Amino acid sequence: MSKELTLTNIPSMSVGKVVDQLSEAYVTVIEKDLPIKTMPSVMLWGPPGVGKSQAVRQIAGKIQDKTGKKTVVTDVRLLLFNPIDLRGIPTANAEKTLAIWLKPQIFQMDDSRDIVNILFLDEISAAPQSVQAAAYQITLDRVVGEHRLPDNCIVIAAGNRTTDKSVAFKMPKALANRLLHLEVDISFESWRSWAVKAGVHPWVIGYLSYKKDALMSFDAKAEELAFATPRSWEMVSNVLNAMDRDFDSSFLLVAGLVGIGAATEFRAWVNVYNELPDIEDIFKGRTQDVPKRTDALYALTSAMTAYARAHRDDLDQIRNSIVYAGRIPPDFSVILIKDYLGIEDGYDRKLMKIPEFTMWMQKKGSLLNGNI
Repeated sequence: MSKELTLTNIPSMSVGKVVDQLSEAYVTVIEKDLPIKTMPSVMLWGPPGVGKSQAVRQIAGKIQDKTGKKTVVTDVRLLLFNPIDLRGIPTANAEKTLAIWLKPQIFQMDDSRDIVNILFLDEISAAPQSVQAAAYQITLDRVVGEHRLPDNCIVIAAGNRTTDKSVAFKMPKALANRLLHLEVDISFESWRSWAVKAGVHPWVIGYLSYKKDALMSFDAKAEELAFATPRSWEMVSNVLNAMDRDFDSSFLLVAGLVGIGAATEFRAWVNVYNELPDIEDIFKGRTQDVPKRTDALYALTSAMTAYARAHRDDLDQIRNSIVYAGRIPPDFSVILIKDYLGIEDGYDRKLMKIPEFTMWMQKKGSLLNGNI
């Protein structure tokens, strides 16, 4: 990116903060029945795999939950488009005297009042400048050639920075000035909150809780093809959840996602799980010893959270686990309860039905706002 178009003067925030800020703004506009175009089109910047696309999906989910309107995301990869693709295919009118531009299918959106559309222009910085120029009308005037976006359409764009050494073209100043710019930064706590709710594999959550800097190892100057990012760790989780077998059987697949070095460290750490007390016994109320090693305690909290998520409506089992949590070191007890609260929206109301949870909150609830 040129010196005159840098990211040093725009806000940088975690995925969670981006989701909170933008969803709150959109929900406010919708609830006040203001035109959606009151909010300018948004541009999310960040390195590969940081979670930009995930943020857009989370924003859609929050808008739907808070407004009751069905939210539909149309994902458009501008890198794959030519300028003519955005306008449509020309054809003759009935009298064969004029050209009529057929609207592309991706812009055929439901304009009902009970629908919110999000047009997500992904990889916009990777698109040639001719395609970026064609996006001018979309971002500001909300038109595509002769076709107009419906009034219920939000426009969000995303792309990598040129400093990331990805395919990226300098964004024209005229386009840049039409956008609200935010840089998406790495935040482990934001990622963990999402991971617990999304059901990311407990081995992945536990390992990255123990070694937070392993979440992102992207280096624009390095030549490696496989490296750790929030996106690649999510793919590791998908592989582990799908394979459902011992780690050694999946090692090469994991290495192909995050690199051999990271996968080797991850495999060594996974062996910690063999030393944990039986998680089901903990939830059944059968007395279990408490691990003393720090790595084992991180593994324990992630394993307990995964079990609690799968049995979230069995409050007797949840109660037994909270009793057990009172025996583990306070820092890890706080991590566990914080994860429990993030199992699903409103889960705190279920937990409040458990006397042991209420007692825990009275004694240690103030620690939840601290940095663990």
